[in-house]
Amino acid sequence: MRLDLKALAIACGLVWGVAVFCVGVAHLVWPGYGGAFLEVVSSIYPGYEVGGFGSAIVGALYAIVDGGVAGAMIGWVYNSAARAGGGSS
Repeated sequence: MRLDLKALAIACGLVWGVAVFCVGVAHLVWPGYGGAFLEVVSSIYPGYEVGGFGSAIVGALYAIVDGGVAGAMIGWVYNSAARAGGGSS
């Protein structure tokens, strides 16, 4: 069985983007929530800083792109392994 790369990339991008956005907004509502997570995210994505609502949107946009690329790469590796292992195409 092969994975649809486009669908997997979109799904991973949306899930990761929504997760980063939700933690960013929750951090605005409850100021200590997810602080360590958001600091890690800010160390990975250039230009993103833990802050206001705009920062949550910027982080979500970075995460959508990052999650999409990661999903496409995971799908490509899976499809390559399935093809090499004799899986159906």
